[in-house]
Amino acid sequence: MSEHSDPSEHGTRTSGRLLTVVAWAVLLLGLWLWGREVTDVRNGISAPTTGDVAAVGRPPGVELPPAVKPLGAARPQRLDIPGLGVQAPVVARGLDQDGAIDPPPYDQAGVVGWYAAGTRPGAAGTALMVGHVDTETRPAVFYKLSSVKPGETIRVIRDDGKVAEFTVDDVQVVTRDHFDAQQAYGTRQSGRAELRLVTCGGTFDRASRSYTANVIVSAYLTGTGL
Repeated sequence: MSEHSDPSEHGTRTSGRLLTVVAWAVLLLGLWLWGREVTDVRNGISAPTTGDVAAVGRPPGVELPPAVKPLGAARPQRLDIPGLGVQAPVVARGLDQDGAIDPPPYDQAGVVGWYAAGTRPGAAGTALMVGHVDTETRPAVFYKLSSVKPGETIRVIRDDGKVAEFTVDDVQVVTRDHFDAQQAYGTRQSGRAELRLVTCGGTFDRASRSYTANVIVSAYLTGTGL
């Protein structure tokens, strides 16, 4: 600090950095709790789903395209996963009272939730989207999410008229006991635009009325369209 600097300004900057660190710590804690608790099915079916059974990871020999420059910030409107036949509207979601991401309600089982306080899909950083795997009576939007394979395309239609095209590079089923928010949601490579899709996985535990794991699909921006 120079002899002409104002100590109060230094204190303000220090306080600001501290608040930022605390805010991120709270968010990561909330994401960790959400990763553990999003599998809770208040009105879920009473049998395991068929699609979400094992980690796919990245098979050897799969060549992936290079990342492209991130886009500017724009809100997502629709999520398309051509390989699954998914074309789903996207709605903004926040955090619940426990600091975890609040997924869409069960009566909107065909809707994908986007964590609106985070990164916008296509912009630099990691955008988070969540969806249900099923309801009490039928499969939901991400029922077959674990069958997505590295190299497949995910498209996000944005409100600026652009389409952010992502390539899947990793698919994992992470058990609740081993869930790590930073590993699941943190940016894999600095400077890239990345996307995470998350739903319930594993098997359905009748006693706790919850699933035993989370399916996490990771993708990164490899193209844009109109």
